[in-house]
Amino acid sequence: MKRALITFIRNPELGKGKTRLAKDSSKEYALEIYIKLLERTRKVCEQTDAERYVFYADYINVEDEWSTDDFQKRLQLEGGLGEKMKDAFSTVFSEGCDKAIIIGSDCPDIRSGLIEDAFSALDVHDFVIGPSTDGGYYLLGMKTLFKPIFENKTWSTETVLEETVKDISNAGFSLKLLKPLIDVDHLEDVPQKWR
Repeated sequence: MKRALITFIRNPELGKGKTRLAKDSSKEYALEIYIKLLERTRKVCEQTDAERYVFYADYINVEDEWSTDDFQKRLQLEGGLGEKMKDAFSTVFSEGCDKAIIIGSDCPDIRSGLIEDAFSALDVHDFVIGPSTDGGYYLLGMKTLFKPIFENKTWSTETVLEETVKDISNAGFSLKLLKPLIDVDHLEDVPQKWR
């Protein structure tokens, strides 16, 4: 089976991204933390055996640390987060992948073993979700594109996970939930070793 690991990243630029963290500290500090998160996420992805895709928010940087030897570089679709994710899953499925997992670049505790557990969960379940402690999720995996989970959501709110689980359950699909992890949004979310 062909497995796809999709990673969504923002281009690391001052004043873009991690806006809530920047309000708690400064734009410079928020960028510094985001660069550490990107590096951590990239290393975890490199340890994962899958077709690796990195989807950039603004433009494709062909000369950054995300080597084209290890990653297929794509641009996120214009629009809301749901539309972007739906397009990314549609892309990898259309390119012959049988299982697909998406992660962001905000979770300092993501591990390659956890991603491997998620791929294994898809052997027996239709969906797998890694819940984040803020009510969203840090990982979403599936074997077939199911569009409703990307629609009618208020993204970046505490109801996203609950509504997504309900969509999956109401459609009669099976779901595996992984352990909850923290996404870095505020100063208190930043790992102690990075402070």
